[in-house]
Amino acid sequence: MSPYEAAARGTGGAAARVDRWLFGVRLFKSRSLAAQAVSGGKVRVNDRRVKPAHTLRPGDRLSFVRAEALFECVVAQIPARRGPAPEARHCYQETGASQARRAELAGRMRLASAHPPRPQQRPDKHQRRELRRLRGRG
Repeated sequence: MSPYEAAARGTGGAAARVDRWLFGVRLFKSRSLAAQAVSGGKVRVNDRRVKPAHTLRPGDRLSFVRAEALFECVVAQIPARRGPAPEARHCYQETGASQARRAELAGRMRLASAHPPRPQQRPDKHQRRELRRLRGRG
């Protein structure tokens, strides 16, 4: 039985720390990154700033900025441990507004990458020096 199945059946924990839950459901790559985001005020639980040790329960509403878009979800279950990503998705339900924002951001990014500004030719020696100077490297 996977930890997610155990949590669904009620044999897992009924509550967890916010930073551990964010790491366990694979919304952050490491627990320390999750703790930094929470303590920095980037993550809100039920529209309130919380500390990394705040207890999270099923039904709580979580929001944070992810890839320039506000990510909102409702906690569905608490996993016993970090497991595979397909099973981790069952631990939260993303709101419809959040999904729409992510889709809109993906569309904007696709458009921006389709038409990058390209010069007609490579910069010569003087133009390269000017570019380095503008970028603060020379």
